[in-house]
Amino acid sequence: MNEQLFRHILVPTDGSENSIAAARVALRIARALSSKVTVLYVVDTTVLSEVVRYADHSPADTHQEFRRSGRQYLHYLERLAQEEGVLVQREIREGEPHEEIVATADGVGADLIVMGHVGRRGPRRILIGSVTERVLEFAHCPVLVVKTAGKEAGLLA
Repeated sequence: MNEQLFRHILVPTDGSENSIAAARVALRIARALSSKVTVLYVVDTTVLSEVVRYADHSPADTHQEFRRSGRQYLHYLERLAQEEGVLVQREIREGEPHEEIVATADGVGADLIVMGHVGRRGPRRILIGSVTERVLEFAHCPVLVVKTAGKEAGLLA
């Protein structure tokens, strides 16, 4: 039985240091296993609607700015992938991040999701919730959560 462990890895990003660190780990795994990689940015429509309420720009301009930022984050991950010798597919989706991450994983046939963890404590965690926790709850494949603390113990060096 010579079945590859992980054939397709999904890497969601929000542009944060934690999501970039997770992407670096995912790309190293992909290189080692010759896996496909899809990098994903989700325009969080709830956040977008709140920002639009207080923005000095039109809703269309604000929406385009969110998408532009997402393209920049994905382009950066694509450059990291090239450094690792890994080809990536880029996706931008809109909606609730955890729902779009799970739907994308299902849609591309990902058998592993690698994502960063943002530690929140207290009331803010309860009110906001954690995208990572929701993905862990609803994903149909394994989820590797990369926790970072400063320099990541050689994993990302």
